[in-house]
Amino acid sequence: MSHADLVARYAALAPAIPVLTILDAEDAVPLARTLVEAGLPVAEVTLRTPAALDAIERIAREVPEAVVAAGTVTRPDQIATVARAGARMIVTPGTPPSLAAALAVGALPAMPGCATVTEALALAAQGFTHLKFFPAGAAGGPAWLKAVLGPCPELRFCPTGGIDAGSAAAYLALPNVACIGGSWMVPNDAVRARDWCRIGSLARDAAALPRS
Repeated sequence: MSHADLVARYAALAPAIPVLTILDAEDAVPLARTLVEAGLPVAEVTLRTPAALDAIERIAREVPEAVVAAGTVTRPDQIATVARAGARMIVTPGTPPSLAAALAVGALPAMPGCATVTEALALAAQGFTHLKFFPAGAAGGPAWLKAVLGPCPELRFCPTGGIDAGSAAAYLALPNVACIGGSWMVPNDAVRARDWCRIGSLARDAAALPRS
């Protein structure tokens, strides 16, 4: 299966991809299990904390039914690092040409980030069919996605950034939205308290969101 097909497959698994900023790697496995059991098998672990790589390794090893994506990948040298940790996909917030070129030939499927039509077209030319639209809320929201459908009908997006339970439906109703990313189902206070019951409830609601 091609990398593009794998990304499409992962994006189709659930309407939402939780974006996780994990401060304590001990939380990674119970958090991932909670999300999988709630119907959100794909999760993006952002490389924003010292615990991130350890968290990816633990999820990959102990929760094999989870599809762990490494997020906030910003440099080509990080590709091999997250692959060794066990990530099954890469997500970037933005994608300069050097990073796009490295992802196009990298070992892992990727969903590179864009915020403009020019960026989206450049990534499409590299063979990427599913793109992260970030920061979605600040960069135009559903209106941007509606506008880009005409000139880029073959592209599918995962809008992320500024999306919550109240705005999710407006994005998922669009035909060029494959899924959405967000952190509202994993609030920081619930993670710190290890309130997996609350997170599970929020995740089940997110998993039940309808798609176009």
